[in-house]
Amino acid sequence: MSTFLAIILLTVAVRLFLSPLTYLQVRAERRRAALAPQLDDLRAKHRDDPLRLAAETLALQRQAGAGPLVSLLPALTQIPFFMLVFHLATTHLAVSGGLGLVVLLAGLAVGLAWWNSRRLTGWLRVLPFLTLPAVVYLPAAGAIYVVTSTAWTALENAVWRRPATQGNR
Repeated sequence: MSTFLAIILLTVAVRLFLSPLTYLQVRAERRRAALAPQLDDLRAKHRDDPLRLAAETLALQRQAGAGPLVSLLPALTQIPFFMLVFHLATTHLAVSGGLGLVVLLAGLAVGLAWWNSRRLTGWLRVLPFLTLPAVVYLPAAGAIYVVTSTAWTALENAVWRRPATQGNR
């Protein structure tokens, strides 16, 4: 039980550490959304010149602080921590919980995936459910990390991705 708690606390600490990057990601998403009319104009203006369109789009996004790579920072930064937990789980920790733990974590993963998918549209609504195979396949420590991290994402979505009319810009 103390190992489970340690993994949860480590995950929360990592995600708390990454929160400023996630805030930058949300801010960049909002800035990109605000650029939509200008991007439509660029697409119409340069429809026959894809290289010019790409260059103009990137320049506009950079000028507005909405570069495409900002969205990937939280996920990329989290990879070393996940690899550490996975390594510890497979080589040093005796973390097992049996079928009951797998069912509990899978149930939590499905509920969190449903919650996170509500804000997405089209085929993107499927993406949060891709955590379920990971939760079932990974050792218990990795599954706990994934579920805890997904719960943190749900919390961030509830707080930072509210509509701008609610006062968070």
